[in-house]
Amino acid sequence: MALTEDMAFNLIEGAHARSRLAHAFLISGAAGSGKRDLAARVVALVNPVEIGEGSDLFGESPESSSSMDLDDLEGEFVRVVRPRSRSRRILIDDIRGLERSMHLAAPSGIWKIGVGVDADRMFDEPANAFLKTLEEPPPGCLLLLLTSNADILLPTIRSRCVEIVLQSRSENGFLEQEESAAFASILAHSAAKPSAHSALLLKSAFESLLNKRKDGINAANKEALKLESETYKQATEGDWLDEREKYYEALGASEYLAVRSALVDWLISWLGDAVRQKAGSKALSFSEYGGDTMKLAESQDMAGLLSRIETLQELRDLLNTNVPENLALEVSFLKAFGAPVAG
Repeated sequence: MALTEDMAFNLIEGAHARSRLAHAFLISGAAGSGKRDLAARVVALVNPVEIGEGSDLFGESPESSSSMDLDDLEGEFVRVVRPRSRSRRILIDDIRGLERSMHLAAPSGIWKIGVGVDADRMFDEPANAFLKTLEEPPPGCLLLLLTSNADILLPTIRSRCVEIVLQSRSENGFLEQEESAAFASILAHSAAKPSAHSALLLKSAFESLLNKRKDGINAANKEALKLESETYKQATEGDWLDEREKYYEALGASEYLAVRSALVDWLISWLGDAVRQKAGSKALSFSEYGGDTMKLAESQDMAGLLSRIETLQELRDLLNTNVPENLALEVSFLKAFGAPVAG
């Protein structure tokens, strides 16, 4: 089940308070879901930043450690590794450096923390070296892996981590402004005046956005593979290119699934605004479409609105099975937007 950043932090905070904190977490989610923010909060939780001379009259640090960026928390006992080569790979030297830091002697009450940003870019020798640290973690160490593409990681790495999947944030800019406006217009019409035609029109718009994102993903990965080929082709064995092609094929599939999930979440958040307005709340995920969601809220009862959201939540789960994508979308969109929902 996907969690909000706050829900995930509360679970980790509770485990820490009970001295039941796992030694490794895999934090996954779409771009903008809060992976880095959650990691920073966890680092600040287990290794609070000491109040120094810069504290104010109330003894508070001017910048709370819980609101600091992950890079600001890096230090002797907090090591952050990330892709930094031309081909955006996490290098073996970085993993070895992280491994050495995990074996340092730390003061009492201080955790040795290693954070892997874009951990799916760690493969081959670096991945195997990191796996050794996961299998034999030194005392008092905490490992946090952040990725938008958990499926790319070695199964042996995933199996040794507590996995936390974060929900997409509605404000993460997933859709460009023109795309968002066009899609919201179709959505408003489909939701307020349900019919099979409007449901299928909405499905078509949904698929059009997905296909556009898929083309972008494929183009970016093709360019990355080309760059790797130009950089490493003279220094690798003959089957290296085949392996890299397989990697980027798997990466593209994983990125596409993340985009598809994020778009379903966008739909749910949009309908959620209508529910919030129906309940009298002014806190909206998409305030720019408040007029459309208010019209929907006024035209539907609460039971009908909640039923539509439940259908889309079921779609999100259904898309994680082997059911053909087109069939799942058609059935769910017809159910959610094809006919009035009885209250």
